[in-house]
Amino acid sequence: MSLGDPVATASDRAGMPTEVHRQRLFLGSCVALIATSVSFATVGAIMLALKREFVLTNAEVGWIGGAALWGFAVSQLVFAPLADTLGMRALLRMSFLGHLVGPLIMIFAPGFTTLFVGALVIAMANGLVEAACNPLVATLYPDDKTVKLNQFHVWFPGGAVLGGLAAFGLDTVGVEAWQVKLGLVLLPTLAYGVMMLGETFPATEGRDAGVSVREMFGAAFGTPLMWVLLIAMTMTASVEIGPNRWVPAVVEAGGMPGILVLVWISGIMAVLRLFAGPIVHALSPTGILLASAVVTGIGLASMSYATSGGATIAAATVFAVGICYIWPTMLGVVSERVPRSGALGLGLMGTVGMATVGLVTAPAMGAVADRFTHERLPVSETAMLLEDFAAQALAAETAGPDVGAAITEIEGVRRATPGGGGVEGGLTAATELPSPQTATALRAIIAADAAPWAADAQALLGPADNYGGRISFRYLVPLCWVLMAIFGVLWWRDRSAGGYRATRIEAG
Repeated sequence: MSLGDPVATASDRAGMPTEVHRQRLFLGSCVALIATSVSFATVGAIMLALKREFVLTNAEVGWIGGAALWGFAVSQLVFAPLADTLGMRALLRMSFLGHLVGPLIMIFAPGFTTLFVGALVIAMANGLVEAACNPLVATLYPDDKTVKLNQFHVWFPGGAVLGGLAAFGLDTVGVEAWQVKLGLVLLPTLAYGVMMLGETFPATEGRDAGVSVREMFGAAFGTPLMWVLLIAMTMTASVEIGPNRWVPAVVEAGGMPGILVLVWISGIMAVLRLFAGPIVHALSPTGILLASAVVTGIGLASMSYATSGGATIAAATVFAVGICYIWPTMLGVVSERVPRSGALGLGLMGTVGMATVGLVTAPAMGAVADRFTHERLPVSETAMLLEDFAAQALAAETAGPDVGAAITEIEGVRRATPGGGGVEGGLTAATELPSPQTATALRAIIAADAAPWAADAQALLGPADNYGGRISFRYLVPLCWVLMAIFGVLWWRDRSAGGYRATRIEAG
């Protein structure tokens, strides 16, 4: 049977004249994943712009980036168990609506709260795509799940490449508005809506085999291996997705085009996933996971020390090789080793992974970045800049419309400065400045775009932001050590048993 041939389903065998076009559904799923990835890449690419325009702390930006992740988890948790009953096409219709509405909410957002809500809607749409398409791919290719899931997930980094290059191209021709970049999400959204929403979908593999909802929940929560994989997923998602959310902002703060580094990472991931078949067969899924944990740890540590352009690219390359197979291979192992967990098992993996990154890893990385950014700011130079701006910017002819907001932030620094600040006092006498208020005030000066203070503020804040972000990568390395132990045991058990073996779901 060729990829373009219709696939027989249980409905066909029951006498219903239903025809499922496997290739069209697979390609449509890939385009839907491109929409997910473009939203992921563009939200990551505009984080520095949002930080400056809305005068946000690293922690607040972390919450926006986190909402784009744990919203994914919420929709996975709610809707993945319903893939059998509602049907995968219904889930994709809801994702289509979310991918249309979410970017528009962010584009017209007046501040942090609305940005947060828009990111959450986008993320829920992303989760719906995974809730529908992961079990769809497993159903369409029951004999080659891990390989096909890796090839399907080519288009997560592949979409990041497309979205990242488009965003960089807009910058190159002078279109720097982050709203335009976010609007790129609408293009693949419309494409997958046209390709898929009118198609006939098969029943999920579990429903086709007669697995009841009770059996599905029993397999998902009553299998020890499933619990091991869920625990591992909290860490694999953290070391893969957490750093990728921060890469553009961190690298850009260091003076490099951050979106191009993300494109480089994503391009490597896409190429390696495209040729996943021979790697999976040579190393086995558990062998791939073990090797990935080792290489990812090396990549994260390297990125935390990289200060030059060449070192950053080299470290990002190692990191990309480490993380490229993790997510789809984790899903493949669940689908092949705990097949009766069905769409619920796949959804739980996505839920646990994204919830951990959104609620814990991304905000924690932001908090670490805030701490080390502040430590790297020179107290005397920063204090002099803040005082000079407050004293002279209102009268400057080049003062932008946000100067008043910047001065308000400086007054907040004065109030919070221990031993010598005070609204009436001067910051230059202080031996310590408050965190994160000081970095926020510098961002407000940059956002005000008042010369020469904006350039001076960027010269102080950029290297500090880069340093803080790089240190946050280093804090994730111990998770890779734990993953090495978990996957090492699973790989050894497989080897002792004669090799990795997938389990085919049997009709109950």
